[in-house]
Amino acid sequence: MGDDPKAVGDYLRGLQQRIMGAVEVADGETCVRDAWEKAPGEPLQGSGLTCILEEGKLFERAGCGFSQVRGPKLPPSATQHRPELAGAPFEAMGVSLVFHPRNPYVPTVHMNVRMLAALPAGGEPVCWFGGGMDLTPYYGFQEDAVHFHRTCRDALAPFGEDKYPRFKTWCDEYFFLKHRNEQRGVGGIFFDDFAELGFERSFAMLRTVGDAFLPAYLPIVERRRGMAWGERERAFQLYRRGRYVEFNLVWDRGTHFGLQSGGRTESILLSMPPQASWAYRREPEPGTSEAALYSDFLVRREWL
Repeated sequence: MGDDPKAVGDYLRGLQQRIMGAVEVADGETCVRDAWEKAPGEPLQGSGLTCILEEGKLFERAGCGFSQVRGPKLPPSATQHRPELAGAPFEAMGVSLVFHPRNPYVPTVHMNVRMLAALPAGGEPVCWFGGGMDLTPYYGFQEDAVHFHRTCRDALAPFGEDKYPRFKTWCDEYFFLKHRNEQRGVGGIFFDDFAELGFERSFAMLRTVGDAFLPAYLPIVERRRGMAWGERERAFQLYRRGRYVEFNLVWDRGTHFGLQSGGRTESILLSMPPQASWAYRREPEPGTSEAALYSDFLVRREWL
């Protein structure tokens, strides 16, 4: 295929439409599709499409954005592992999604696949890929975590036996709230600054990860969406969503990259839940399903 950023963009646009089409079928409501373009004179140039479903039957908020932008200078969040590229012009494109279900027994999910190309003066373009997916339950179920991780493992298997355990560990380490000493959820896979297979095979791996998202998540949704819930479960869901907000604003490199580089704020923050809450030193009662989330699921463990 060769180093063809256009092919990456075409794949990402198609992926966004396939995923949001499946969301519309599952929910029964229609997404808003908001095409945008950066105005001349802004720090970044480019365009994108934000697809979002709010106040649906299944999803309280399901947002999936595609963006393709160019900028004059890579921000610090993109070059902390590549100092030789600091200050280089760049092109970035990706699909990023977060789905916040209405039912507290259905987990929140995040997925992102992206390519970044640095364009150093007098040098060849340097392309690398990143992304992954992770699952954040409010009430933990062993079979859901196993299914999610098994799907990730099987997707990566053609690219080397080392990829799943390596990217699983990377995910555990990345989606960790250091200020809470707490995992964000049950993990999944995560990779960044990835080009070790060459452009074509690295891009093929990116496609495989993107294509694995719906098979990893939708069966879990279908298992849990009909479970009865009440005020107690809703209150715990909103409290745990507060942790999600904390991670995205304090630690997430993608959020920092978008804001530091002058990206479209409304699209960058589509990952935020529509409602969340905080409480001072809230501790779950021992022996409850809420306590089991902390002891059995918000810990680093081998799900397979």
